[in-house]
Amino acid sequence: MNDYERPLAVVTGASSGIGLELAKLCAKNGFELLLAADRSFESALDQLAELEAEVDTVDADLATTEGVDALLARIGDSRVDVLIANAGHGLGKGFLDQDFDEARHVVDTNVTGTLHLLHAVGRAMRAQSGGRILITGSIAGFMPGTFQAVYNGTKAFIDSFSWAFRNELKDTGVTVTCLMPGVTDTEFFERADLMDTKVGTQENKMSPAEVAEIGFKAMMAGEGDVVAGFRNKVEAAMASVTPAARLAEQHRKIAEPGSAKD
Repeated sequence: MNDYERPLAVVTGASSGIGLELAKLCAKNGFELLLAADRSFESALDQLAELEAEVDTVDADLATTEGVDALLARIGDSRVDVLIANAGHGLGKGFLDQDFDEARHVVDTNVTGTLHLLHAVGRAMRAQSGGRILITGSIAGFMPGTFQAVYNGTKAFIDSFSWAFRNELKDTGVTVTCLMPGVTDTEFFERADLMDTKVGTQENKMSPAEVAEIGFKAMMAGEGDVVAGFRNKVEAAMASVTPAARLAEQHRKIAEPGSAKD
């Protein structure tokens, strides 16, 4: 058993971007941190040290059973008060032009590994009659993602799953919130090989700190979901009334390889 003296927040995908900013907010609000990611924590730990945060880390690929099990083993019997399931990544280009192992890794990270972690920690939270869960979905889940088909499909699953999961947990003391960002200024686009596209090179992306602040507040308030940013709220609303074929064509224009030059 790990002996955490203060409330514990577990944050995945926490080495940079939105996950790191969420970890900072947890630290500022009195939580001890257990962070998981498959990338270096060096920069994250330097930034968290400035907040005098109590931090433990797990280097794990949460697309794998072994990675999730390593994180669960580190949690042990400790009470988790906050779980931020933020780990995820994308992949550009047409589905048939992608390496299938890379496409499967997107599914295993965004969906399978996320569900594995939610299942284990969610059961513990239900047993302790309390806890807060924040899942990072995306407004991408509202539209067919031409040239990002696998990624958008995983986020459609997560957006939908979060509401069902929340309803199943009502009256248990456990809340589930889905944070749905739009285009955010993180390493996502470089990692997804989207830097030759309009969406990858788009200016005026939201800052990860701003997105994290919106998500953290929604989680602490027990809200069901939150779309980060006014522009993204408009896009999400329009997607709900626009035919799927038109949405797919619109997405082609921003995500097709080489579209950054158009």
